[in-house]
Amino acid sequence: MVGFDPGAPGVVLSPEEAALAGSGAGMVTRALINPLDVVKIRFQLQIERVSYLHPEGKYRGLLQASRCILREEGLPAFWKGHFPAQLLSVCFGAVQFATFEFLTEAVHKSTPYDSQTAGIHLICGGLSACSATLVCQPLDTLRTRFAAQGEPKVYHNLRHAVSTMYRTSGPLSFYRGLAPTLVAVFPYAGLQFFFYRLFGQLLSKNSEAGNSGGNLRSLLCGSAAGVLSKTMTYPFDLFKKRLQVGGFEEARVQFGEIRHYRGFVDCMLQIGKEEGLRGFFKGLSPSLVKAAFSTGFTFFWYELFLNAMKNHKERQRTE
Repeated sequence: MVGFDPGAPGVVLSPEEAALAGSGAGMVTRALINPLDVVKIRFQLQIERVSYLHPEGKYRGLLQASRCILREEGLPAFWKGHFPAQLLSVCFGAVQFATFEFLTEAVHKSTPYDSQTAGIHLICGGLSACSATLVCQPLDTLRTRFAAQGEPKVYHNLRHAVSTMYRTSGPLSFYRGLAPTLVAVFPYAGLQFFFYRLFGQLLSKNSEAGNSGGNLRSLLCGSAAGVLSKTMTYPFDLFKKRLQVGGFEEARVQFGEIRHYRGFVDCMLQIGKEEGLRGFFKGLSPSLVKAAFSTGFTFFWYELFLNAMKNHKERQRTE
């Protein structure tokens, strides 16, 4: 069960154990969905229209882009930036789920509200994701730059990327795109937890046994929650990616046109003026596929790891 549940039977796990389960879920999920993330980022950073019917840029669709990356850069290209991305997933999962468990427990103990309602999960989920974003934003920026660069590479490894960014652009370069990230991550993560809880409650009411098919239910509810929340908040993710590669234009020349943005509002206005409404949703198709797998697997592995730790503690207590 995600979130503090005062009526749950058996042992109660600590926020530290929730952090461990969250980091494990993030690590496994990241390894599985990184190729989709690379394709999504390439779409988001392309100025020209992403379209099979009206091809203008380098990438025209999910399958074409995948074949193009494979042909030009090889299979390892789908895991470009995997190390900083893996650090990001482990760190983000740990902070987010530990904070979420802490906040829902605080709601139960300090307010008259039920900590297991979807509305409480919406607020606590958004706040926990904001906390994780503030901690992990530098890793997200590094991950984006690694995934965005082509051949020849501008950054040879993580250490080279960190030293180059710090030397050329200063420490604030690691927090490029923080404003749209925070604006987007609260509703995005909040809606993930909201829909996950809502769908879980609906399936529990319609099943004869509330715990039947628990792992499959986590996967299905998480996937549906990921698709809905990503669709509703997608443009902010695109703004973030465009801003994160600011000062990194030399690595983007081979992919097509490049743009310089002075900030969040300027980025939004330029995209709207030059690329139209469709420009705000570039990369949506791979992003939705990724969101379905990512959110579904995250909740699936998180609950699986929590149950494993809970069963282990119960066995220890009975011995």
